[in-house]
Amino acid sequence: MIELLTDYPDNILAFSATGEVTADDYKNILIPAIEKSIKQYGKITALYYLGPEFTGYTAGAMLNDTKVGLAHLTAWQKIAVVSDVSWIRHGVQLFGFMMPCPVKVFDNDQLTQAKDWIQQ
Repeated sequence: MIELLTDYPDNILAFSATGEVTADDYKNILIPAIEKSIKQYGKITALYYLGPEFTGYTAGAMLNDTKVGLAHLTAWQKIAVVSDVSWIRHGVQLFGFMMPCPVKVFDNDQLTQAKDWIQQ
């Protein structure tokens, strides 16, 4: 499940993932929030927190993640990913260089540092 986090400045799209993230989470929550951010600010500054309650993605969610990333490739301004899940961390580190913006990975215990970094 994806939940939008509200304790961030309006120009930062912050969300957390708990349990299993599904294609419906992208369709109903994340994609509308991304499109709203693009309309309001022209760019997307995002913090994605995959905490200890995160268990994984469905195949449909992974497909939607790829689609939304590519569809708005030039709209990303800065991305922080917070997770202790090794395959998430390695995947972001491996493919983050392809993004036309700074992408940084933080451990779960570095959530405060991620918040500070994304707001700089």
